[in-house]
Amino acid sequence: MSPFTGSAAPTADWRHLRVDLTDGVATVTLARPDKLNALTFGAYADLRDLLAELSRTRACRALVLAGEGRGFCSGGDVDEIIGATLAMDAAELLDFNRMTGQVVRAVRECPFPVVAAVHGVAAGAGAVLALAADFRVADPTARFAFLFTRVGLSGGDMGAAYLLPRVVGLGHATRLLMLGEPVRAPEAERIGLISELTDEGHSDNAARNLARRLADGPALAHAQTKALLTAELDMPMSAAVELDASTQAFLMTGEDYREFHSAFTEKRPPKWRGR
Repeated sequence: MSPFTGSAAPTADWRHLRVDLTDGVATVTLARPDKLNALTFGAYADLRDLLAELSRTRACRALVLAGEGRGFCSGGDVDEIIGATLAMDAAELLDFNRMTGQVVRAVRECPFPVVAAVHGVAAGAGAVLALAADFRVADPTARFAFLFTRVGLSGGDMGAAYLLPRVVGLGHATRLLMLGEPVRAPEAERIGLISELTDEGHSDNAARNLARRLADGPALAHAQTKALLTAELDMPMSAAVELDASTQAFLMTGEDYREFHSAFTEKRPPKWRGR
């Protein structure tokens, strides 16, 4: 993501999300607890634009995506989105669906790790947002449901048919996307959908602790690792090895690589600068 900006000023107020950026860790909270944090058009657009803005400013080194109240996110708001889309023409529907996909691309392509803190329901678009994150930290109340076929739509919404087989395998992904049945925390952990299972009520704290650990680490190395994980999903082995080689050569010219050697020699922890 290019750091260069045009005339637009940084956004002072995110109307559809609660955003806190402290010492390199951004916490983005879906804050409609009375609606189980159901997404609106504005929330999708704010997520898309926020991730792009954080990527340009380079002030964020890790991000926590959380939901307020009883659950993570119940998906698109039935009245404000599903009801509204019934009145849209094909061009408007394509614009909307492209926007939701842009959110997932922004999560995957931003140069910092994203940690989803999941408790309660993560359904529909909420499940895909968690899926797109680099880490899913969840407590035993978490349940994931890819509900798209339940409303008469393709299970491959927002990149789910691309991402889910790569996380849990084709067999599990086929079952989850075809049937739309909920996957509770124990099974989600078993099939690899959960990165870390916490005690009940502790997913937010554990996600913040993980984000803090990531933010305190070598940010440029993390960014390049994330970029390679995404880019190499569809590469032949020869191209992937060559990309690894050029990436390592680039990182070996950086300050962090030299800092590791100095810290090792001086028997002290490294002071990472993300350069």
